Amino acid sequence: MRDEIVKFEMAGVQAFGVNPAGAAAHAGYAQKMGFNFPLLSDPDRAIAAAYHALKEDGTGIQRSVYVVRSDGTIAFAQRGAPPVDEIVAALDPGGGGPSGSRAG
Repeated sequence: MRDEIVKFEMAGVQAFGVNPAGAAAHAGYAQKMGFNFPLLSDPDRAIAAAYHALKEDGTGIQRSVYVVRSDGTIAFAQRGAPPVDEIVAALDPGGGGPSGSRAG
């Protein structure tokens, strides 16, 4: 996501990451990795649970990509790290357009 952030921006998508580490740990990690998008803290794994991204052990996180439209509908959902072009393509104009969408 970091290396292709412009594609998200051109599609009107606010991309962000979610990680179970605490906010203090995120600052150094985001700087070290050169992240150019917000990294949200989910220490109790509530976001991961809500988006079915927890592994079977209940604590590990499966890398997952969701695109949520501004009306709350899911435009894209996939495990792993799908190509950015595939993610952005899910925001076709017939499906409500990219306005206000978030990818995380």
